[in-house]
Amino acid sequence: MNESRQRNYLLFAVFASGMTTLAVELTASRLLGNIFGTSNLVWASIIGLILIYLTVGYFLGGWWADRSPHPRTMYLIMAWGAFLIGIVPLVANPVLRTAANAFDGLEIGILLGAFTGVLILFSLPVILLGTISPFAIRLSMRTPMEAGRVSGRVYAISTLGSFIGTFLPVLLLIPTIGTTMTFVVFSELLMIVALIGIWISTGLRVALRWIWMPLIILLRVILGYGKGVKSTPGQVFETESSYNYIQVLEVDGYRYLRLNEGQGIHSVYHPIEINYYGPWKQFLSAPFFNHPPYTPRDIQNIAIVGLAAGTSARQASEVLGPIPIDGFEIDGKIIEVGRKMFDMNQKNLNALPQDGRWGLEQSQKRYDLIILDAYRPPYIPWHLTTLEFFQLVSDRLTDQGAVGINVGRAPGDRRLIDGIVTTLQQVFPSVYVMDVPDTFNSIIFATQQPTSAENLYVNLFELSQLGDVHPLLIESLQVSALNLQPLPAPGTVFTDDLAPIEWITNNMVLRFMLYGDMEVLQ
Repeated sequence: MNESRQRNYLLFAVFASGMTTLAVELTASRLLGNIFGTSNLVWASIIGLILIYLTVGYFLGGWWADRSPHPRTMYLIMAWGAFLIGIVPLVANPVLRTAANAFDGLEIGILLGAFTGVLILFSLPVILLGTISPFAIRLSMRTPMEAGRVSGRVYAISTLGSFIGTFLPVLLLIPTIGTTMTFVVFSELLMIVALIGIWISTGLRVALRWIWMPLIILLRVILGYGKGVKSTPGQVFETESSYNYIQVLEVDGYRYLRLNEGQGIHSVYHPIEINYYGPWKQFLSAPFFNHPPYTPRDIQNIAIVGLAAGTSARQASEVLGPIPIDGFEIDGKIIEVGRKMFDMNQKNLNALPQDGRWGLEQSQKRYDLIILDAYRPPYIPWHLTTLEFFQLVSDRLTDQGAVGINVGRAPGDRRLIDGIVTTLQQVFPSVYVMDVPDTFNSIIFATQQPTSAENLYVNLFELSQLGDVHPLLIESLQVSALNLQPLPAPGTVFTDDLAPIEWITNNMVLRFMLYGDMEVLQ
């Protein structure tokens, strides 16, 4: 092969290396997210350490290239980096299983150790990949006068590869073939690129000496692929989507939906029982702060932001009848799981795979009740907490409409609740808070009209005298009435410009971890 083609192939190798580097970073987030969650704390740890590893790689690559300025050296480094990428998730599997068990048992020391260990496992392959760009610059330069042009070309091509590596795993590979196989695909592709480079620069015989690398990865996949990361007692299903690791447990006839690290139940299902003794039924209380007499027949339609696998929709349909329900759930895979594993097939439910704010913005409907169940520390979409969002919610409510919001809290820490209450008070004339018994969940209610807690008591009394009111609704009103809390003093108003949600939730989670109370968050 002539010199020009060798240079072009060198640039192609840079492209493949840049693509793989970003793919590793994003796929590592999913590998760790299955166990440790996808909070911004986890993301910051991954991104920060990857950048440190790349920094070391850039420095080492420049030093290495000056001492061995040969294409064969660069391609061997690339081959070893690619090989280690394929090995890491397989080696990490027992560590992650240990971490999963530790998370279920809230053994914080083991958990943090496993997290650190897995991140360290990524250090060597990322450092090796970091050497490629400075190595390629050194190999491409013929005269010092070319330094600027060559450097610009190499980093431009590497960045273009990184662009592809950003989207390919997230949008295509992880949802279709899973996390482990995504690592394997990028590992094999980069090894092939490296071995071809060795062939071009040194000859076929030398390249064949390294053919064992992709073969070992393939053999390891054949022997070990298909084993799930988690082995939680009662697990009956697991899958991955573009947004989440999804897990379904079945215990004593009940099915539970867990996401990512699994701390918190997002949906519950039982083929016969309808009362799940959690926060879900409490949303039904929201409209009954309206002036009496207010009856279930006054609720004609509902919107749910954070549908999950349909627990709230199922309870509402059971209590109120087959009224129209629009359920917004950003993760379409969760909707599929809900239909398959949670009997989320009510004809009155319109499950929409959309972001809740966008969905409400596009909707032309007005609802009697809007349920917001998309919060769980630390996964609180800040854009669903702001003044502007709550104004949108108000615009989508009928004149007697109400909103119910599920909010988590920590022991002695109600800052998140206080901020959301303060923000709601800028839009709605009446706001109420009730604490769900035996949990660290609170339900915040807000009404379009000026209302009072006395209305709830009167409506409860009048409905309890009737014989055709579903007992779940009566229980919901009773629990809400008995657990109303004083409203907080005015606090921070969250806006689209400033909503310090991450600061509050990160602090909350860290305190929970220190006190060992993570299991109470739902």
